[in-house]
Amino acid sequence: MSAFQSIDPATGAVVWEGPEATRSEVLAAVARARAAAPGWARTPLAERIERVRAFAAGLEARKAALAEIVSRETGKPLWESLGEVGTMIGKVEISIRANAERTGERQEATAFGAAVLRHRPHGVMAVFGPYNFPGHLPNGHIVPALLAGNSVVFKPSELTPATGATIAAAWADAGLPEGVFQVVQGGRDTGAALAEADIDGLLFTGSAATGGHFRRMFADRPKVILALELGGNNPLIAWDGDVEEAAAVVVQSAFITSGQRCSCARRLIVPEGAFGEALIAEVAGIAAALPIGAWDETPEPWIGPLVSDRAAAGARAQVAELVRRGAREIKPFAPVGNRRPVFVSPAILDVTGISVPDEEIFAPVLQVTRVADFDAALIAANATRFGLSAGLISADDALWQRFLDTVRAGVVNRNRPTTGASGGMPFGGLGDSGNHRPSAYYAADYCAFPVASFEAVSAEGNIAAIAKVIGR
Repeated sequence: MSAFQSIDPATGAVVWEGPEATRSEVLAAVARARAAAPGWARTPLAERIERVRAFAAGLEARKAALAEIVSRETGKPLWESLGEVGTMIGKVEISIRANAERTGERQEATAFGAAVLRHRPHGVMAVFGPYNFPGHLPNGHIVPALLAGNSVVFKPSELTPATGATIAAAWADAGLPEGVFQVVQGGRDTGAALAEADIDGLLFTGSAATGGHFRRMFADRPKVILALELGGNNPLIAWDGDVEEAAAVVVQSAFITSGQRCSCARRLIVPEGAFGEALIAEVAGIAAALPIGAWDETPEPWIGPLVSDRAAAGARAQVAELVRRGAREIKPFAPVGNRRPVFVSPAILDVTGISVPDEEIFAPVLQVTRVADFDAALIAANATRFGLSAGLISADDALWQRFLDTVRAGVVNRNRPTTGASGGMPFGGLGDSGNHRPSAYYAADYCAFPVASFEAVSAEGNIAAIAKVIGR
């Protein structure tokens, strides 16, 4: 059994250290989940709801401690981590409503009895968590899965194991039966063992590359439900309006969470001329003034570090490739003083007229394209293999309708940041951004399958349907 650590990116200090689950330990966890699943599925829904609400109470009791752990492992400012824990707590009641609305029971009277719709859990669900929202995003899979009657084996990101361990403690205190919820800690090998095990569903949030690997891996395993919440090369068209207000939307879209949200705007599309130039200058000015620092600094930062040295090096390489291809640095991707390399200032690159890779840069990097007219803006917005989020800044209702009808994305916002999303609505994307199984409110859909029944209290009356055929 090998050990691994999570590191505070701001300081390099060890946050958590523990053993990595071996293949045999992962298989044992799945076997326990398999044994526990039938009993949990038979548990009345009211009792499952009670346990899930107890989990929410446990999160409330741990709110400050969990937020600090999230900040230490991810580098997020504390205000953002507190918001994440609050969202986790709120997810419980939202999921209870979604479970009733999306997967409830319905009956219709018929001449012979009734037509009945029910939903049943799949069985054992594997949940893979990401590092950028290590509490909120896996929570959005786990809570609906348990409500539906599934057992869950959760593998947190190897970068955020302490967050995963704290979530596990809250579930343990909620009084779930043994084996219904388990955590296996580890990296790639642990994840591979879990994906290859006898599971009924894999609920994954992460990169498009890993999502593509899972698509191929499960092509010949049709019994496994696969829900993929992946990244995006998201467009934001800023076309008209107040320049300062528009710039505020752009900055919140592109640079919040140090650009480490799958719904961040990666591409800003503006009209040629005065509005576009003024907006770019305003965005650059705000970006230069954003406070950057560690999660516990005073005054509180708006941007923290990237999650790891490896992530920072990868983003720098991607930016260098854009510059090599001819991108002009409106605001360079620069280090922040004498801080660790994970601290970076937001970058703005003019890529108008050059060919750039259709890739997600998971960092505060915004690529600007100038276009001649709105038709060209729409073409540029859809010039991606992804389809997660998109946005339009405009006061023109007709342009909004054209944008809404044309852009291919699962989250489409107007005059609001591309990162804005409601837990009471579905969240997910098209193309390389997902597999048409959106999460959030629609997570209930992939956590249970529908069972449609014709039911009568006896078999009486069926013979009449074939009496003439058999001569009776």
